[in-house]
Amino acid sequence: MNTFGNIFKITLYGESHGKEIGIVIDGCPAGIPLSENDLLPDIERRKTGGYASSSRTENDTPEIRSGIYRGHTTGAPIMIAFRNENFRDEDYQFDGFFRPGHADYAAYRKYNGYNNPLGGGQFSGRMTLPLVAAGCIAKKIIPSIEFSAHIQPECMANVDKAIATGDSAGGIVECIIRNLEAGIGEPFFNSLESLISHAIFSIPGVKAIEFGNGIASASMLGSEYNDCIVSSDGQTATNNCGGINGGISNGNEIVFRTYFHPTPSISKEQKTFNFNTMQVENIEIHGRHDACYALRSPVIVEALAAIVIADLILISKIAK
Repeated sequence: MNTFGNIFKITLYGESHGKEIGIVIDGCPAGIPLSENDLLPDIERRKTGGYASSSRTENDTPEIRSGIYRGHTTGAPIMIAFRNENFRDEDYQFDGFFRPGHADYAAYRKYNGYNNPLGGGQFSGRMTLPLVAAGCIAKKIIPSIEFSAHIQPECMANVDKAIATGDSAGGIVECIIRNLEAGIGEPFFNSLESLISHAIFSIPGVKAIEFGNGIASASMLGSEYNDCIVSSDGQTATNNCGGINGGISNGNEIVFRTYFHPTPSISKEQKTFNFNTMQVENIEIHGRHDACYALRSPVIVEALAAIVIADLILISKIAK
């Protein structure tokens, strides 16, 4: 499905090479100052044109078509659209092939061949642009909460090598959420980890997520892992749990890391099955692609985290 959330609810629409892509946001409180200009700083962070990014350039100009009156949200659904203007369908003619590592084959089977595969269709990384816009609005709902994501420096070593050899690289994005009060989240199925993970896995290319020292915890002792409380406001000496206990925020920083696999589209020749000839043959993929799309993803990770937190805080206000 293309809808996510309970109160702050988003519905994504469009495809990479369609006329436009966009998002409809329901449940945003009335009275929040909002204009297209408020969305531009985060949109700029996601844009192509930087190191190791795709050469496809789009204006990425947001058009708010509903839900705003006299510079404030009205409480009605907010629709934000982005036009697609710079696409080349000819880059996606793969005679008998489904691109290795992409969703092409899986989507073909799911939709019986009726899906639009150009540019990856609805599975394209371009679909994260409207998510960034929704994340901007979520951040405005909860202005006291800070979201800060960055690429782990050690991931950069592989990027130069990937560019030089026609290959691609993956990466790790760490996100820190500050000033979130204790008590946000629900046990079990709507735990804070569950909902953040659900949202983060909607980003194309994400294959794993880790909260705090989650991976290392499997080889730690309890005396090493436990976060001992050192003050009356719940602050802890360490933060191995990443600010979450029992699926609920504990008042410390929320820390999680998102793991991106390498960009599937590479210029290196690969061997894969040709469904026309019914043989394994060589495929060469041309076109415009990021050598490491993790580099443009920190702002996307922030956006999805903000959407989840805004929704949970709105839920908590109703519960009170």
